[in-house]
Amino acid sequence: MDAPLDYAQDGAIVTLTLNAPDIRNAISGSEMIDALEAACARLNADMGARVAILTGAGSAFSSGGNVKKMHEGGGLAGGLPAQTRRNYKLGIQRIPLAFDRLEVPIIAAVNGPAIGAGCDLACMCDLRIAAKLGIIPGDGGAWLLPRAVGYAKACEMAFTGDMLSAAEALACGLVSKVVPDAELMAEARKLAARIAANPPHAVRMTKRLLREGQHVQLATLLELSAAMQSLAHATADHKEAVAAFVEKRKPEFGGA
Repeated sequence: MDAPLDYAQDGAIVTLTLNAPDIRNAISGSEMIDALEAACARLNADMGARVAILTGAGSAFSSGGNVKKMHEGGGLAGGLPAQTRRNYKLGIQRIPLAFDRLEVPIIAAVNGPAIGAGCDLACMCDLRIAAKLGIIPGDGGAWLLPRAVGYAKACEMAFTGDMLSAAEALACGLVSKVVPDAELMAEARKLAARIAANPPHAVRMTKRLLREGQHVQLATLLELSAAMQSLAHATADHKEAVAAFVEKRKPEFGGA
């Protein structure tokens, strides 16, 4: 049996591929949840990994939940409502928490429909590039989607259940670029390479500040910024950045 998630590293760029095309890359099963959680931890632990790309095998990015299991009476429903709550907390809700802990910038290369929790998964990523897609938000979208497209657009999507085309997703800022199918991964890698060229410690700290800035007070964020600035100033990459600027040359960051 193939692994539910393919983890492939090429230099500083890691490509994660949801590898369950037979169920349209549903992410509600325990094996996929475990794999995504483990991948985030592996990325955090590896300073050689500077950026990641997340995409799906087959024609869909992710269908979110496994609709077949839901139809058969399975899935997250657990008989007692209290058990269903535990199924969510100990299951699929581990994914957004793992992505929130992720220090490495991650790009969603949305290769097809992203439905429900699949839309949420795309929103958990920092950047999104799309080929063909249809997007409908899931339950985690109540937190994720307004931060990506604004409150009013998130309400429209959630209340109507209307599917967005790639062009509509671009217009509302849900994705930053729309490209032909054949060019999707090349464009994602091009963007990833631009990120990977920067100092990895500084990039990871910058991502953490941007995440924290979504919910902390200004004074708290400034305190965190000052602390992380002091850490960044002590790196060899900071010295290289200053030297390259003064010498009018392109910097080369080694990650130290």
